Amino acid sequence: MTRNAADGNGKVSEARSRLFDTATRIFYTEGIHSVGVDRIIAEAQVTRATLYRHFAGKEDLVLAYLDRADEMMRGQVAAAQAASGSPVEAVRAVARSIAEGIQSQGFRGCAFLNAAAEFPDPAHPVHQTVLRHRQWFLDTVTDLLARIGDAPADADGRHLVMLRDGAMAAGCLFDPALIADTFLQGVEGIVQSRLQAAPVD
Repeated sequence: MTRNAADGNGKVSEARSRLFDTATRIFYTEGIHSVGVDRIIAEAQVTRATLYRHFAGKEDLVLAYLDRADEMMRGQVAAAQAASGSPVEAVRAVARSIAEGIQSQGFRGCAFLNAAAEFPDPAHPVHQTVLRHRQWFLDTVTDLLARIGDAPADADGRHLVMLRDGAMAAGCLFDPALIADTFLQGVEGIVQSRLQAAPVD
């Protein structure tokens, strides 16, 4: 079955949701390789048959976990953009949403960077999923920055992604409020640089 399996009425079963929610929590807080399916099954209080009825195996469950993280990030960015009245405010809003995440309870870094560290083989499906998510995020922030001024935005987009990566890594090692503030200052520096480079009418 696919990792979007549902019951006959098109609704995701309660057991599948419990299994998926348990796996998502443990994968994020403790890592992927260190967690076996027996632990997930036990904590979700489901049978092994239930797991394999909804997921082909652990790898399929990991991919579903990353799919959820991707959907959440896309929704977060879309909401930030929708609430903004200008490209500048959109970039700032996206940055603030990331900063808020870094300061949230239970923050353990970026799910995708964490997964990439555990699955370094570029050909592995998990690594490929990470790369697709990162390409989407890079494309998204580069497009937002391109709307500020007329200068090419590729380098600024990469700069913002690197700032975000550093903040996500440092946010669970040092004071998250300080890291978030430093990140926001860095993004503001990119914004101001593009504003100053914009031609004056």
